[in-house]
Amino acid sequence: MQKRLTAKDWILYALIAVLITLLLLVMYQIDRQWLRLTEMQTALQAQAKDMRDLRSAVSSGTLARSENAATATTTPAVAAAFNRSHAMTQQAGYAQGDWSVNAFGNNLKTLTPLVSTDAYASDVQSYVQESLITRNPDTLEWEGLIAKGWQVSADGLTITFQMRDDVTFSDGKPLTADDVAFTFDFIMTEAIQAPRERAYLEKIASVKANGKYEVVFTYKEPYFEALSLAGGMTIFPKHFYEPYLKTPQAFNESKGLLLGSGPYQMPDPKGWTPDKGNVELVRNERYWGDVQPSYNRILWKIIQNDSARLTTYRNGEIDAYGARPNEYADLKQDPQMMGKSQNFEYMPPVAGYSYIGWNQERGGKPTRFADKRVRQAMSHLTDVQRVIKDVFLDYAEPAVSPFSNTSKQHDPALQPYAFNLEKAQALLKEVGYEDRNKDGVLEDAAGQPFEFKLTYFDANEDTKRMVLLLKDLYAKAGVKMIPFPQEWPVMLESLNKKDFDAITLGWTSGIETDIYQMFHSSQAKTDGDNTISYKNPALDSLIDKARATVDEATRMPLWQQAEHIMYDDQPYTFLMRRKTLAFIDKRIHNLQMTKLGLNRGLLPLENYVPAAQQKYQQ
Repeated sequence: MQKRLTAKDWILYALIAVLITLLLLVMYQIDRQWLRLTEMQTALQAQAKDMRDLRSAVSSGTLARSENAATATTTPAVAAAFNRSHAMTQQAGYAQGDWSVNAFGNNLKTLTPLVSTDAYASDVQSYVQESLITRNPDTLEWEGLIAKGWQVSADGLTITFQMRDDVTFSDGKPLTADDVAFTFDFIMTEAIQAPRERAYLEKIASVKANGKYEVVFTYKEPYFEALSLAGGMTIFPKHFYEPYLKTPQAFNESKGLLLGSGPYQMPDPKGWTPDKGNVELVRNERYWGDVQPSYNRILWKIIQNDSARLTTYRNGEIDAYGARPNEYADLKQDPQMMGKSQNFEYMPPVAGYSYIGWNQERGGKPTRFADKRVRQAMSHLTDVQRVIKDVFLDYAEPAVSPFSNTSKQHDPALQPYAFNLEKAQALLKEVGYEDRNKDGVLEDAAGQPFEFKLTYFDANEDTKRMVLLLKDLYAKAGVKMIPFPQEWPVMLESLNKKDFDAITLGWTSGIETDIYQMFHSSQAKTDGDNTISYKNPALDSLIDKARATVDEATRMPLWQQAEHIMYDDQPYTFLMRRKTLAFIDKRIHNLQMTKLGLNRGLLPLENYVPAAQQKYQQ
């Protein structure tokens, strides 16, 4: 039976209608606000682009020419450090925009400077933080970046830098001499987790601001890389990092405290954490440089699997792929791969080296590797030539020491340790190792078997193949090696705590390598980089003398003497320096070889994507 509508029903319906109307009005207003915000964001991006274009026009001189072509006879000066990137902007197809998309082979533990220890984090930081000077990749000479000039005292103990007055951090705060002085003081604060940096900066007595844009470095004693050390120190914004002096543990445990004056910035300078996976940098719209960076964003994807990285590259989702030796020849014959790629095969002039580090002290007690005869034996059992041939297919060269074979630090008379089973067995017998129970494994005088774990990064297939090959080679001498794969963050933790038997890793290298960090006895400490607790007073003395010798002709023989000691001691079994086998998307332009290697990733940026080939928006 139907019911008639009462007055109450009409009032209820009216209220509902009013509520619906109000809701629609609110939704409409929200939509308008969102639209307005979008318009504001678009306007700001357009204004930023206009400013970048204006700065590019000023730096290139085109603005002056268009305003008064008849009388414009000079072009605004571009600092020497920006000459190469400025030349890029003059190319016919040059355009700003698009993204640079890369891949990391493992997860990052932290991006916070000083706290981080791996090369991946350093790559990210290089786009965000800057230093006073930078090295020219063609001449290898130092050029001013934030510094516009400098003077070195006659005794080499004082370096005075004059700084540009137009540099700001990405948050708009000016970068001054106070920030440079603060950076030194911050690093040298014992509560801050920066033992590696302090190991080098302890050569400096003080860093003082002399006015707003002049800073003076005073050394305690001569140092052969005094200019590099002072000028190459990345500058921390005082206003951002100073509060952590009151809570140093918060800094030491942080994951993403990263702010600087560089061409790119973190979207949130405090917000990155490892669980985010990818690392993304956005253009610093306030960048002070004479040439603005070409890409809108720099992105790193975490792709641990080699096959997945290759597939991702084939699909155009990353811009470069570093090939493994066992796939490289086939990829060069692959039409799809070569159709989209530029191919580079080269030995970087500053190529780092891989090694096996023998831990000589664990838990406060010496290990079997504390005896150099054992280390020498292990080097003779490590058939580097076979590893290079079978695993790396000759895309590598043996490493004799931390010094490159082309370096003046290296004595050409020293040759790599050759595989020699008999000599290795004889050395081990001298120490007291014999197969006492005839089980195929050597035992010491106490009956303990020669058995150890070799720690390595679990996601690297080539390293895994090498370790399995070495396991068989060592077994021929009665040495039982147990492969011990670990994830990257766990591996770094074991390294810092010196909690391993032996480990295989690599060091980056430079034009001249200072080995203090890795091999000086003073660095065999918690969180120090002498992770194997190697100590040799004679080597310490040579390192100290070489570092204090400014004259190159006098310094190089000292490094060579140090190399002879390391060659005899074998604190590491030095493995190899590997070639770069790179495929890079053809959309990336202006790739060039320099004395520092391929210029992709060099700063100031030298690569771009022409407008017609760009595929990523702002």
